[in-house]
Order: sequence, then C-alpha cells, then structure tokens
Amino acid sequence: MRRIDLHAYPGTQEWIDSQGPFVEALGKYWGRAWTAAAESDVIAGFRTAEVEAVLVAFDIESVVGAPPCTNDYVAGLRDAYPDTVVQAWGAVDPHKGDEALREAERAIRDLHLLGFHFHPIMGKYRVDDQTLYPLWETINSLRVPVMIDVGTTGMGAGMPGGMGTRVSHAHPMAVDNLAADFPEMTIIASHPGWPWVEEMTAVALHKGNVFWELSGWAPKYFPESLRRDARSRLRDKIMFGSDHPSMPYQRLFDEWGALGYGDEVLTQIFHGNAERILNL
Repeated sequence: MRRIDLHAYPGTQEWIDSQGPFVEALGKYWGRAWTAAAESDVIAGFRTAEVEAVLVAFDIESVVGAPPCTNDYVAGLRDAYPDTVVQAWGAVDPHKGDEALREAERAIRDLHLLGFHFHPIMGKYRVDDQTLYPLWETINSLRVPVMIDVGTTGMGAGMPGGMGTRVSHAHPMAVDNLAADFPEMTIIASHPGWPWVEEMTAVALHKGNVFWELSGWAPKYFPESLRRDARSRLRDKIMFGSDHPSMPYQRLFDEWGALGYGDEVLTQIFHGNAERILNL
C-alpha cells in the first residue's frame, strides 16, 4: 500500500539548528538525544519504511533568532530525491510582515512548493489574529493549502513557562475562524489537537475546507471517539503523517494496523485522501 507522510521534518543539522533553544526540551520530551542525522541516512530511512515524504520547512527566526530550515532547502531535497520526497511544505514567519508575503510568493512561484506549514505555539501567534490576515490573503491568492498545528506540542514542554509559549495559540477554534474567513483555502489541521480533540472534530465536520492529519501521536493513544470517527464520519478527511523523526515508522504502522481498520479505510488514510485533496 502506498504511504504518503504529510508531515516529515528533514531531521538534518539545518532543521536542528532552526529550533534554537527548544532542542534540549524536545530531547527531554521524546526521551532521547535530539541530534541531527546525515541527509543520506534520512533518505535511506524513508526508503526503508517505504514512505513518500512531504518535507516541512521551519522558520521561527523572529522568535528565537535561529536560522530557518529554509524553503530552498526542502525544495532542494525534493528535487534531489524525487522518488522519495514527493513534495514539501514551505514555511514563512508571520512576524516578518512584508518579507513573509514576498517569501510566500517566491516559495510557490519559483520553488513550486505544495503550500505552507504553521506552528502557532512555537511562533507565538494565533492564526485568526487579524494582523496576520495580509499573509492569509496572499496565500489564498496563490491557491495553495496550509497545514496548521493544533493542540499541545513537545516544543518547550516541561520547561519553566513552556519557554514562553502558549498552548492556547493552537486551539482548533482559531482554525475554525480562519476557515470561515477564507472558505476557498484548503486547511489541514495537524496532530490530534489534544486536549481539544472533540473541538477539532467539530471543526473538521463543520468546515468543508478543513481536513486533518494525525501526526505526532502514537495511534494507540488516540481517544476512542477519534478512532471511531476516523473510520466513519471523518474517513474522507483523515490523513497520515509521522512528525518524523519523532517516532519510528514501524511503530506507527503497527499501531495503525492494531486499530482494526479495514484496507479500504487505511487506503484512504495512508494515501487516498492526500491524493484527492492535495493532488499528490
């Protein structure tokens, strides 16, 4: 069965460096060394797992001062390994104002990226903040999708004050507001959205332009309501993502298999919905 991973970070030194002071907290959260892998090893890992990765750029430079894992970098990996990296999400730091608008246009028109990923907790913003609407208007005019993290994150988790970040910035209602204001924009909510899984379910059901990929959580910890809805009323909206390199692929595949879904449902989750919704 084809497996499209909609949420795979490069895992290389460029990506580690882009996280700035959050590297130590991430290592503690995941219980292992949070260190860079060689590019060749990352690609080999995708191939061994038999996944087609959609890489994710990362830019929180205005918050932490760290250099971004740039759009050019993930586009370069896509172009160098087209058999393994099928596309890439761009990243723009919303706090950069007009510079972010210019970079968004360049990422699509020159680099031909899939769309953009946003991490509201790390970036310290809500996506329904009206001051960010010029960016959404620009992205909407480019007719590309966005992927927005919902729910808590391991970045800053367990550290005093969460290192200044706020979990509330990633509340699903911010996605609901954005989807209402930009009904032509395809929005992918990323991660289960805990502790607001029911709220995220409501948004996904109510907004026809909102879809959902469930990266960053081991499937065995999915709430029962989410397990049920993924095979029934949300089966046309749920997609697979890993949050690579957070968890081993084999663990994810084993736990998805243990949920008891039939091949028809797994086909939709692992590749069918991504093909239909994102033209992958």
